[in-house]
Amino acid sequence: MNIRKKISGLISKSAVVASAIRRQFSGLVDKFSIVAGAIGRQRHLGAIRDGFVTIMPLMIAGSLFTLINRFPIGSGQDGGKAYLVDLLGEIAPLRWLAEMNGNIWWGTFGLISIFAIVSIAYHLAKSYESDNPIAAGIVALSAYLSIVPQVANDGWGALGWGYLNATSLFTAAIIALISAEIFSRLSKSKKLIIKMPEGVPPAVGKSFAALIPSMLTLVIVVGVASVVNAYVSKNLLDIVKDIIVSPLKDASGSFGFGLVVILLTHVFWLFGIHGANMFEGILQTFNADAVATNLAVVGGSGGSILIFNKSFADAFIYMGGAGVCLGLVLALVLAGKSKQNRMTGRLGIAPALFNINEPILFGLPIVLNPVFAIPFVLGPVVNLSIAYAATAVGFLPAVQYVIPWTMPPILSGLMATGWSWQAPVIQIINLTLSVLIYIPFVKVADKIEKKRELIQLPVTNVPEITEDLRESA
Repeated sequence: MNIRKKISGLISKSAVVASAIRRQFSGLVDKFSIVAGAIGRQRHLGAIRDGFVTIMPLMIAGSLFTLINRFPIGSGQDGGKAYLVDLLGEIAPLRWLAEMNGNIWWGTFGLISIFAIVSIAYHLAKSYESDNPIAAGIVALSAYLSIVPQVANDGWGALGWGYLNATSLFTAAIIALISAEIFSRLSKSKKLIIKMPEGVPPAVGKSFAALIPSMLTLVIVVGVASVVNAYVSKNLLDIVKDIIVSPLKDASGSFGFGLVVILLTHVFWLFGIHGANMFEGILQTFNADAVATNLAVVGGSGGSILIFNKSFADAFIYMGGAGVCLGLVLALVLAGKSKQNRMTGRLGIAPALFNINEPILFGLPIVLNPVFAIPFVLGPVVNLSIAYAATAVGFLPAVQYVIPWTMPPILSGLMATGWSWQAPVIQIINLTLSVLIYIPFVKVADKIEKKRELIQLPVTNVPEITEDLRESA
């Protein structure tokens, strides 16, 4: 009975300490929640995030079919790599397959800026509760295509592909937001709405209601671009790209940018705020451009690779979700002693294989848990450092393809880097280190949980309880 009282006292003291920590955290949680709520409610960032989520199937499809064509099958005659597309090209009955893969890439990833404009503008107009959000997307696309310069010496209607592919995603997003903002505000004015008589089909009524706002939006956006072209002798899209996009693009691929994103993502998560969603819109804006740039550089077009991007993080950092939770559940299974922690680890393995970790974050929990705060942040930082360094020295190929965030480790590394064997090696190293980082903290959590389990045992055999207490210590 004395032993049980001692254990009860220890648990009571730890509960007091934990309660004090939570009270200290509560103020910070409120402050973080205010900031996170403001960011989450920011409709423009939300439109970018939702816009890219909508077109994500196209981005993944384009990457996947390109990846199939570029499956390595050995060495070519010139000493370089040979790919599946080369083999298919030599087999007449199968040439259509290589052509189909290429055409799917062209119709998806190759023209991704067009789809992004419509999707982003649509979601922004929808956030304003517009009666015709699809009209905002069409008007934004029309405004953008009206600004795109004609290619010299190719006649009217020859648009430069560089303004339609992933390299112009950021400028396309800016035009989409501006156009949708103007259209949505003009659509709210009853003086600019043409009302049709009763009995007119709703679709026709919406079309005429959007007529004047659409025309004025085009006049404003294209008019500003025309004035800039006349007095600056440079296209507005090129000005935006040179002044804003290029510096941000280079910075987004750096270690410093990646470190800030990773740290903030996990700090937000520790306070119960979905950290990944906070930066989803920003990372998605640069991700397609980054992987397209890396693919071109690897293909020999010159330039510098952009090491850090969203697909890089999904493949080499977020294995099992934020906090490298696959490493955590493995540590719980391998080193956990308490029944609760072992069971949590077993239940968390299946979701973690597909990078779903909410059951662990809120079930273990990680949120507001000072025991796991350090490894939850440290593991991803270590993973970032190793994968970034491996890419910088040339061991790990740059990420060249967009991958689904739910793709399991090993397969995600293979696909993101174009079937490189080095990617699974880095993933295994990172995962192993994350397990080792988590194990000491799992043991600390075990001691706390073991004491809770002991206090709940019926006092029928004091020697057994004494032995369990010795083991937990």
